[in-house]
Amino acid sequence: MTTATTTKAPAKKPAAKNYTEAVGRRKTAIARVRVSEASKSAYTINDRDITAYFPTEELRAIATSPVVREGFEAKFAITAKIVGGGIHAQAEAFRHGLSRALIKSGAEEKTVLKKMGFLSRDARKKERKHFGLKKARKASQWSKR
Repeated sequence: MTTATTTKAPAKKPAAKNYTEAVGRRKTAIARVRVSEASKSAYTINDRDITAYFPTEELRAIATSPVVREGFEAKFAITAKIVGGGIHAQAEAFRHGLSRALIKSGAEEKTVLKKMGFLSRDARKKERKHFGLKKARKASQWSKR
């Protein structure tokens, strides 16, 4: 009886990380943001360009404000995966994650971003509906007689 010997292929080494990743949250929206150095600025959100994902100028301004205000504009290629929430909460979650990723990547503007409020997690969420009420706090009108 001949026995066949199996040889294992050498395990592939993971590629070196050339990006910084951070998570941003707002209401039920969660954004995983990756920042890598590039020759020119590029934003990709859920495999789409930022102008396609955030249709209004206001949402784009909210999302890119940490980069634009600090003058990092031409240094980073930014990609993100965003799930949950509405489009406005997603823009704020992206801003939160982007700010955290910039701090991790070595930006010294932590105090400036903190003063602007971009590093703090806005924990306000919609309150659940309670039993016996019409909404979370709205009750039916009370009548004495």
